[in-house]
Amino acid sequence: MRRTFTDAVTNLAREIVTDLQPAGRAELRRELAGPLAARVMALALDLVDVDATTLLGWYHDIVGAVSAIASGETNSEQSRPAVAALAAHVAQTIDAGQGVLAGARAALTVDEIASNTGVLLFGGIETTEGMTTNLFTHLLADPVLWESVAGDRSLIANAIEESLRLEPSVVRVDRFATRDTRLGDADIAGGDFVIVMIAAANRDPAVFAEPNRFDIRRSNAKQHVTFAQGPHVCLGMHLARLEAHAAVAAAADMLVDLRLDPTAQPPEPTGTVFRKPDRLDVVWDL
Repeated sequence: MRRTFTDAVTNLAREIVTDLQPAGRAELRRELAGPLAARVMALALDLVDVDATTLLGWYHDIVGAVSAIASGETNSEQSRPAVAALAAHVAQTIDAGQGVLAGARAALTVDEIASNTGVLLFGGIETTEGMTTNLFTHLLADPVLWESVAGDRSLIANAIEESLRLEPSVVRVDRFATRDTRLGDADIAGGDFVIVMIAAANRDPAVFAEPNRFDIRRSNAKQHVTFAQGPHVCLGMHLARLEAHAAVAAAADMLVDLRLDPTAQPPEPTGTVFRKPDRLDVVWDL
């Protein structure tokens, strides 16, 4: 199974980069990181009669409604057709006995599987798109870094961990305390709403020397907590790493002298919950 996904994700990344190559320029967030994440999720969920473009459309409608509600709006009508279509295709996929969704039927109802599929879409597209975009942003900020990784692919894995540490695509996670406890100088009561700042933990100077510096050779980069730990650990973390690795490797193979577009605004990650640049404009030689 691991080999199947490795080959499939690698091929998807190379297909996307191959299509981009003749243009000599691209916006990597929306033209590489996002499409790759969507196509990988389409592959992983294996929904009956659903392609990556359709899946991405549903995702955008659902995320738009969630964002609107978070901003205080009450009208979520725009997402209803997408939610209904997703649920219908989940049911069809289960009826067909197809893929991981059909396997989940032994423990969950169809409605529960549909709900969890929506969560998987959000986790598998939003965060992975941001993770891959942030990685390219770090590597392309200094041409020497990109040349190092392009010349020595063994550096990619640790570069991914260092990017996850320095600029996680999810800055914080929200939890409710299950019991009274004391954390440092703070008393937390059972039921309290607690915001855990992943970004702060990942820059703890007691753990990471020069924590604000991007160092692709940092020996303990993988000690970050970006994917969480324990019962809430990210179930897609290995697939996310694979996507980022495949994207960087494909770009290094096929985009000659890849670099930031000097005519565009420099990419700057923003966001206090989900964090990534709005755009990542690049050029390369033809």
